[in-house]
Amino acid sequence: MKISIITIAYNSGHSIADAIQSVLAQTYPNIEYVIVDGKSKDNTVEVVKSFGDRISKFVSEPDKGIYDALNKGIKMATGDIIGFMHSDDLFASDDIIEKVAALFVKHDVDSIYGDLQYVYKNDTNKVLRYWRSGDFSIRKLRMGWMPPHPTFYVKKKVYDQYGLFNTNFRIAADYDTMLRFLGKYRISTMYLPEVMVKMRVGGASNRSLKNIIRKSKEDMQAIRDNQFGTVFTLAFKNIRKVTQFILK
Repeated sequence: MKISIITIAYNSGHSIADAIQSVLAQTYPNIEYVIVDGKSKDNTVEVVKSFGDRISKFVSEPDKGIYDALNKGIKMATGDIIGFMHSDDLFASDDIIEKVAALFVKHDVDSIYGDLQYVYKNDTNKVLRYWRSGDFSIRKLRMGWMPPHPTFYVKKKVYDQYGLFNTNFRIAADYDTMLRFLGKYRISTMYLPEVMVKMRVGGASNRSLKNIIRKSKEDMQAIRDNQFGTVFTLAFKNIRKVTQFILK
C-alpha cells in the first residue's frame, strides 16, 4: 500500500530539513511525501527544493491556517493511508512507517496510532513529556483520552467519507477530527506500542495562556459538535496531560 506523509510549513527553514530527512530515511519503500508551504518568507522553499525529486509533491502558496494547509495536503495525496510529519517533528526511528504498514495489512483497520515524546528544541534526545497512548476504548475516549495526532495514520477513504479538518477551528480541529472518526463514526483503530514521533516543544496550542484558554473552548465545541462526551471529558483530557511530564 502507498502511504502519503504530509508536512505543512511556514517559515520553517530552521527545522524542516530535519523533518524531511526523517521521512526520507524511512525504510518503507512506498511513501508519497507531500509538502505544503504557506508562502514562507524565510528560506523554507529553498530548503525543500534542495531535496529535488525526492519530494513527491510540493506547493508554496498562501493558506488560511494550519488546518487549511493540512486539507490541501490531503487533497493532493494519492496514498491509501494518510499521516502527518510536522515541520518541527521527527520519526523516532527509521522503521516506523514499515511497522505502521505491517499493522494495517495484518489487521485491516481504518487507523493506527502510537506514542509520542515531547523533546527539547535544541536536544531531541532529552524528553520533557512522554505521551504513552495505550489501547483504545470508547470509554477512554469519553474520559478525555485521545491519541497523539502526529502518530494518527488513517485510511484516505475515511477522510473521503467523513470529512477533512474543520477550518472553523483554529487550534482544536485535530481533536474534532478524532472525535468524529473514533467517537461519532466508530472507525476501527489499533495501537502501536512504541514511540513513533518526537515533537519539539512549543506547539501552537500551548504558546500562551490565551491559546490554552482558546484550546479548551474549542475542545468543548468539538465535544458538542460531535455529540460525544461532556464537560467532564474536557476536564479529564486536561488532567491526563499532567501524567505525561517526566520529572528529573
